[in-house]
Amino acid sequence: MASTTTSIRQLRKALRQAADPLKAPAMRAYMKSQMPYHGVPAPLLRNVFRSVFADVEFGSAGQWRGQVLDLWRNARYREERYGALHLAGHRLALPFQTPVAMRLYEELIVSGAWWDYVDDIASHRVGPILRAYPAPMRRRMLAWSRSPNLWKRRTSIICQLGSKADTDLGLLYACIEPSLEAQEFFLRKAIGWALRQYAWTDPAEVRRYVRRNHDRLSPLSRREALKNIGAVAARAAGARIPTGRV
Repeated sequence: MASTTTSIRQLRKALRQAADPLKAPAMRAYMKSQMPYHGVPAPLLRNVFRSVFADVEFGSAGQWRGQVLDLWRNARYREERYGALHLAGHRLALPFQTPVAMRLYEELIVSGAWWDYVDDIASHRVGPILRAYPAPMRRRMLAWSRSPNLWKRRTSIICQLGSKADTDLGLLYACIEPSLEAQEFFLRKAIGWALRQYAWTDPAEVRRYVRRNHDRLSPLSRREALKNIGAVAARAAGARIPTGRV
């Protein structure tokens, strides 16, 4: 079992070895990041994380949370914070993915305050906890949907991206409602994205929702919501067309 200090030291060494200084400035500019990048491309970054955290162990939820926060709070490069997110979702941390973990994720969301962090946490951490613990998480997401913090509001809107037919549609609409007329790009985009994703499950319902709220939804949200509906219809039609093969 590696200590937190050892894991951080190993991660920093591995990232330095994998770094591409020529790519780092463009990556930093694209993400508008105050924190510098090493310039490690995503596929290689995943390999680094798998290697560095191969022997990690968590004796308790508190120990897991402490390791994630230690890496997150002491990060010098953005890839180190991506490492913290990887550690948060480690397979050995599955028993800790409960509403109690929301204290951790709230800190990461609020202090990270940018889409690359927030979208990963919302869809891959908050969403599964919501599906496993719907009652307490529903209350929390409803509260977050009215938060003055736009990233908590965005999280409440997009946390069901992976829910498909299990989407709590009433919760989705309730979380969208406080932001329907918001001017913030990241909220407008989130609304459109959430609706677009649900359209793969029920395109007719998304059409109805957009029609009912046409004047309240921003053009961006409407456009995003309806973007894939033609593809959904084509896929459904294709599934009904005989191929002629036996």
